[in-house]
Amino acid sequence: MIYLDNAATSWPKPEVVYQAVDECLRAGGNPSRGVNQSALNMSRVIFEARSSVAELFNVKNEEQIVFTKNITESLNLVLKSLLVAGDHVLISPVEHNSVVRPLQYLKETKDVEYDIIPGDQTGYFDTSEIEKMITKNTKLIVISHSSNVLGTILPVEEISQLAKKHNLYILVDAAQTAGVLPIDFEKLDIDFLAFTGHKGLLGPQGTGGLIVKEGISLTPLIHGGTGSKSKETSQLGLFPDDFESGTMNTPGIAGLKEGVRYCIENLEQIRKHEQFLIDKLLNYFKENSQFEFYGPQDANNRTGLVTFNIKDVDSDMVGEVLDNEFQIAVRTGLHCSPLAHNSGNTIDLGGVRVSVGPFTQEQEIDELINALEEISQNM
Repeated sequence: MIYLDNAATSWPKPEVVYQAVDECLRAGGNPSRGVNQSALNMSRVIFEARSSVAELFNVKNEEQIVFTKNITESLNLVLKSLLVAGDHVLISPVEHNSVVRPLQYLKETKDVEYDIIPGDQTGYFDTSEIEKMITKNTKLIVISHSSNVLGTILPVEEISQLAKKHNLYILVDAAQTAGVLPIDFEKLDIDFLAFTGHKGLLGPQGTGGLIVKEGISLTPLIHGGTGSKSKETSQLGLFPDDFESGTMNTPGIAGLKEGVRYCIENLEQIRKHEQFLIDKLLNYFKENSQFEFYGPQDANNRTGLVTFNIKDVDSDMVGEVLDNEFQIAVRTGLHCSPLAHNSGNTIDLGGVRVSVGPFTQEQEIDELINALEEISQNM
């Protein structure tokens, strides 16, 4: 199989990720539960993983890093804890349903309002548009660092500066950029960075996290045992303990740690490799009028994915043919991001998404192109 669905979940993983998960499962022990050697070893795994994430994102206080089961939980944690009745939120025109649906829930149940910043067909927008939409009740700006449909990289640093100018919080969704683009939490001066473990960070599914700027208080989504100060019957008001109640996904976090280490050592190479492959695919689409692709024309302005359609051909049908006849795995239809599809004018068509990873080979892109040639001629 040629796997070109890395924007959904990366595969394959570095071998050290598989080894770490296996070793953790075989070792036994529950972190922060007791002083036996197995429990202490598992606590060490969590500590080292947190330290690795802090190094990758340049987080000074690693206790501000909370591990979650995925980025959706991280985003929900911020939105449902920070926002109260009457608050107003601005979101980018390419936000994923993991942002839109919690906000819609809060709108319907808590009287929280949100507006979508208008952008062009790539999802890009002028930051001056944000200032026009800020009201006296605006509290938060939510920005997807890069669209999972259009690939567009948004100017987080510029948006963060604007947010600070108006005393607004900023939440960045790094689902498509963590482990692919350099992200400096301190330099960007953002309040919240949400990330998932199983995409660019090359870790297992069921892992993710949230980085919270020091001094910001949040309310946990889940309450329960943390293994610390067990005499207390209330949550402790501590980072990260308050937000990691219950038994953690220690094998997943062990694997995530190794995925993060791999990214730290290879980040620049990963970015260059993915840009090269995407540039090759973009050039093919530009030279063949039967294909329509969405997002920026230049690979430098997008992450490692391209969504396209063969004119007048159903995207699901293209995906089925690629899978069944050519053993090429891609994503088709709508990608849990109707806002991005609206931006790209593909809400009715959907699209075929090709997404590469650090282990995608140039030959695999060549085979995809050959397959698309055959499909486009026969449909």
